[in-house]
Amino acid sequence: MPAPRTVLLTGAAGGVGTLMRGLLPAYGYTLRLLDVRPIEDEPDAVVADLSDRDALREAVRGVDAIIHLAGISLEAPFDKILRANIEGTYHLYEAAREEGVGRVVFASSNHAVGFTPRPRDGDPLIPVDTPRRPDTFYGLSKCFGEDLAQLYWDKHGLETVSVRIGSCFPEPTSVRMLSVWMSPADGARLFHAALTAPDVGHTVVYGSSANTRLWWDLSGARALGYEPRDDSEPYAEKLIAEQGELDEDTVSHGYLGGHFVNDPPIWPY
Repeated sequence: MPAPRTVLLTGAAGGVGTLMRGLLPAYGYTLRLLDVRPIEDEPDAVVADLSDRDALREAVRGVDAIIHLAGISLEAPFDKILRANIEGTYHLYEAAREEGVGRVVFASSNHAVGFTPRPRDGDPLIPVDTPRRPDTFYGLSKCFGEDLAQLYWDKHGLETVSVRIGSCFPEPTSVRMLSVWMSPADGARLFHAALTAPDVGHTVVYGSSANTRLWWDLSGARALGYEPRDDSEPYAEKLIAEQGELDEDTVSHGYLGGHFVNDPPIWPY
């Protein structure tokens, strides 16, 4: 597909959205911003809920592609997850189909496979086709999003790259995050690759930096043209000194999803 120039960024006020607002324009994109909350210093941002189908269709109209970050990013009661992450993502795809948008980059999550045992020393990296094992209703909603993306590719020809994001922060904050961290700069590189790679159909990839302690296989992301440049290892000594090494006998340390499997953080809104 031709390189997109105007990209709708949903969830633009969130953590990853805020980081990408600052990084993606350097790749030549004009961003149209959407969030349920006003965005400081962005008076032209669209303020709308994903349930507002008229506003959503208007926001989608005329864009070349969509990066879909909006929704609940922690655990929440199922009815809230249903409205924001499941019905909301469906509404977005319907708007994209109706307006002829060719590609979506969908923010999936490692929590779609959160009950997958994490690799131990000597184990192979976790492949992207490992069976999905969501660790929360949140993770379940990301499984739905991946299936929805596949349906819209097979039925309507709408392409998607589903990125199973690890943890995208300026720096890792836990020992577990040393394995799943994606630096903001690498996040922008991966989103750019996902927007511009040809003939992706529906492709699922893991999203992280090239960490020394990596748990999953990045070959699918690299096949899109992603070239990660960062590694969490410079943060390892300090974090391990503060928190200790991961304990294989601790439930939250034994699975890919970390503490989401037994004590997930709850969405505060």
